[in-house]
Amino acid sequence: MRVGMIGTGAISHKHAAAYKNIGFQITVCTDISPVWGQKFADQYGATFVPTFEEVCSHPDVDYVDICTLPDFRIQPFKTCVEHGKHIQVQKPISTNIETAKQMVDTARDGGILLSVVCQHRFDESSKFLKQAIADGRLGKLLQADAYVKWFRSAEYYSRPVKGSWAGEGGGALINQAIHQVDLLRWLAGPVTDVAAMWQLGAMHKIESEDVITALLRYENGATGVIQASTAMWPGYTERIELHGTKGTAVISGDRLTTWDVQDDFGDPAPVAKDVASGASDPMAISLEPFERQFLDFADAIKNKRKPTVAGEEGYDALEIVDRIYKACRARS
Repeated sequence: MRVGMIGTGAISHKHAAAYKNIGFQITVCTDISPVWGQKFADQYGATFVPTFEEVCSHPDVDYVDICTLPDFRIQPFKTCVEHGKHIQVQKPISTNIETAKQMVDTARDGGILLSVVCQHRFDESSKFLKQAIADGRLGKLLQADAYVKWFRSAEYYSRPVKGSWAGEGGGALINQAIHQVDLLRWLAGPVTDVAAMWQLGAMHKIESEDVITALLRYENGATGVIQASTAMWPGYTERIELHGTKGTAVISGDRLTTWDVQDDFGDPAPVAKDVASGASDPMAISLEPFERQFLDFADAIKNKRKPTVAGEEGYDALEIVDRIYKACRARS
C-alpha cells in the first residue's frame, strides 16, 4: 500500500514506524510547517509537497492518512472523492458531531472508505473481551467503566491550540480518553443516559477540561463511570473495568490484567502483567495494534468492504463525548 500523509507531528511518526513494519510506503506528505514536513519526508523516504490537495490527488497514493489536529478533517474530503482516494483519520474523527456526520456522508456518497484510528480495538485484550461478552462468559453486564487518570506537563499545553475547543474539540475526554470511550461503546453497547461534571483548566492553562467525570446508563441496562484527566501526577495506567453477573474483567493499558469469572469456559483468558500506557508519555504506546488496524484498512480497500473501525464508529464515540460535554455545560 502507498500512503499519502497529511500532518507530520508526533503521532505521524508512530504511523510511519508501523507502516515500515508491515511494508507500506509513505510516498508523499505535507505539513503546515515546510521544515517539519521536509524533515519527515527525508526521514521516511517520501516526497514533500506544499499542499494537501497535492497529497489527495497524487497518482502514487492508495489512501490518505490524516494526522493533523482534529479541526482539519472535512477539507481534504472533496479532493479525495474527486480522485477516488480512501481516507484514514487519527482519532478523534473530528472536533464536533456535525463535521463527523458530514465526513461519514461524504465518504459514503463519494464511494470512498473512511476509517478512524482506534487501534485499541485491535489489542488482544479487547478482542478477547469482545468475543467473551458475546459468548456470555461474564453473564449480564452490570457495570462498564473507564478510568484515564493521566498527566500532561505545562510544556505539553504550551501551544495555544492545545486543549482549545476550536482546535482540539476539548481536553482530556476527547483527546486522551476517546480510545476508552470507543472501547466502552464497542464492548458494552449504546449509551442512553448521561450525567457529568468537569473542571475547566483545573491545573493547566487551557480553556477546556483537564478533569471530568461522567455517569452512564447503557441500552442494555448496565451503568458506568468515565473519569478522564491530564492533571493526575505522575499519571496512572488507564483501565477499562467490566463487571457482569458471572465475574469481572479489567484491561489495564493494553493488557487484560484481571479475569475473575465463575464457572468459566472457552479459551483461556490472555491475562498479563506487562502493559503499555501513555499515562505520562503520549508516545509510550505499542506499534502492534496500529499495524493490525492499518492491515485491516488495506484489506478493506482491496476487498471492497467496510473497515473494522469505519467512520460510523468514530461518530458513535464522538457522539458520547458530545453528550457528556453538553451535560457538563448544563450544570455550569
